[in-house]
Amino acid sequence: MHEQRPRADALRNADKIVRAAIAVLRERGPEVSLEEIARQAGIGSATVYRRFGDRDGVIRAAFQTYFAEEVEPLALAARDAADAGGALAEALTAAVDTLAAHAGLLKAARQSGAFTVDIAERFMGPLGAVLTRAQEAGQVRADLRVRDLAAIIVMALATAHSGDPAPRRYLALLLSSLRPSDDLLPEPSGHPLLKPGA
Repeated sequence: MHEQRPRADALRNADKIVRAAIAVLRERGPEVSLEEIARQAGIGSATVYRRFGDRDGVIRAAFQTYFAEEVEPLALAARDAADAGGALAEALTAAVDTLAAHAGLLKAARQSGAFTVDIAERFMGPLGAVLTRAQEAGQVRADLRVRDLAAIIVMALATAHSGDPAPRRYLALLLSSLRPSDDLLPEPSGHPLLKPGA
């Protein structure tokens, strides 16, 4: 019992830090310091360093938490839709919208290397079943993979800027590429895709 309490406290502190990071990045933008995050969480900077290593570690944890809580449920909700092709487009659009609305967190995640196709693919995994149904119905290309859907999110958000935070035109162009085609896509590279701006 005595050994479990510090673990529970550590988990609570980690959660406070992550929630503070999400809030502060949204309010003040990507240049917020680790000390400001610690202050917002009501936890000493030394504890934050000990738990996350550095500011990038906090941002990675905050971004993954945000993705798990705000983006992954969009993918999960799409699984029950009658129109699989429409559900794919809606889930991708909603994911881009919610991420674009958190510009400070998104920019910080890019700078820290937290926003990658690998991360997006991990949380968009539930769309695999929807993608299969859409392919079987002839609504989307037969050679699409979940990783392609994750890449669409990353590519669309690469076009977002302060004057056009929700890049609907470019997302629409990318979504149009999902339509069935006789042209086969090349096999994906064995190398991980670079983070935006790399």
